[in-house]
Amino acid sequence: MGLIRKIANSLARYTGIPDQLRQVEDAVNRVQIETGVSRRAHLITMHDQLLWQHPHYADPKRLLRYAVQVNSQNGEDGIIEEVFNRIGTESRIFIEIGIGNGLENNTAWLLAQGWSGYWLEGDSAYEKTVASLPETYRDKLKTKTTFVTRENVVGLLDELGAPKEIDLLSLDIDQNTWYVWEAMKAYRPRLAVIEYNGSITPGVDWKVHYDGSRAWDITQVSGGSLKAMENLGRQLGYSLVGCDFIGVNAFFVRDDLLGDHFAAPYTSENHYEPIRFHLINHRGHPTAFMDGVTED
Repeated sequence: MGLIRKIANSLARYTGIPDQLRQVEDAVNRVQIETGVSRRAHLITMHDQLLWQHPHYADPKRLLRYAVQVNSQNGEDGIIEEVFNRIGTESRIFIEIGIGNGLENNTAWLLAQGWSGYWLEGDSAYEKTVASLPETYRDKLKTKTTFVTRENVVGLLDELGAPKEIDLLSLDIDQNTWYVWEAMKAYRPRLAVIEYNGSITPGVDWKVHYDGSRAWDITQVSGGSLKAMENLGRQLGYSLVGCDFIGVNAFFVRDDLLGDHFAAPYTSENHYEPIRFHLINHRGHPTAFMDGVTED
């Protein structure tokens, strides 16, 4: 209940003006809604114009202009599709660790397009989403609700029967991302989407101290910098080919697939995007599982 509404109710027994106060509150609420709509429209317009007109983003080998938001948070769906347009797919199998509620992540849209894969998540909220999926999609998905660490990640995936050769790995666990990716060196996705800490400047190789029991405390002390992820990716045989505009996810392509498809050099200095959380906007209707029919 709004503050004005509370005042109106308190004054109701003593005065004859509560109706007027309620009208004021309703007017304020309408202004707030209209302001929010206007702000979102402005941010989306600014975002799109920047991507198409700024020289840095105009290079067609860069990925940001292909961002599209279906079930992803920051346009990752479109970027993932564009990467696979360039390097192709083989297995159409994904592994995603850190899948949220099952509706807003980097692989729900792939699942809806007939891919199969594996979800690992520490919060059981996503189980309700999985239970509501049509059987044809549930049959393509294996899940595990558990807290993922560098010590247990390989064992968990082995338990689920996940293959080492996959098309996509998406890793978003906030705190120990660098260490879990390092532990997965036996896995050879064609594309890896890895969360990074965009609050750290692109030239600094930094990561949190490892503690397998440590969860994110909602501060900026989390994960690892883009440079740390770049360097680890290089050790694992991957090159950094782009980041999302909000400064959350980095895209790494396996070196044998690079060709001349992406914007070199494959460094954090070239591809870094800073945190822009204030630009997070969902462009369409509320997110839901896209249980339609797609054709190859």
